[in-house]
Amino acid sequence: MAQLLVRDLDESLVKKLKRRARAHGVSTEEEHRRILSEVLSRPDGKELTLIEFLLSSEGEVAPEVELEIDRSREIEDRESGI
Repeated sequence: MAQLLVRDLDESLVKKLKRRARAHGVSTEEEHRRILSEVLSRPDGKELTLIEFLLSSEGEVAPEVELEIDRSREIEDRESGI
């Protein structure tokens, strides 16, 4: 197996990687492998759709988006008298 050493990373990226790894219950190294594999396995030039992004491990914003959707539904329900 090959090894990869990445130097001169911004400290904020390292913190985000560690946070993501903790959230997924894996080591930072494993999370790094997963991210590289996921991104580099996509067909060239293929961008994720919004749904794919929200369902992917990249979709860290999914809980916030979900809250916003729920909130929008509440507002719509109030406005429609439901």
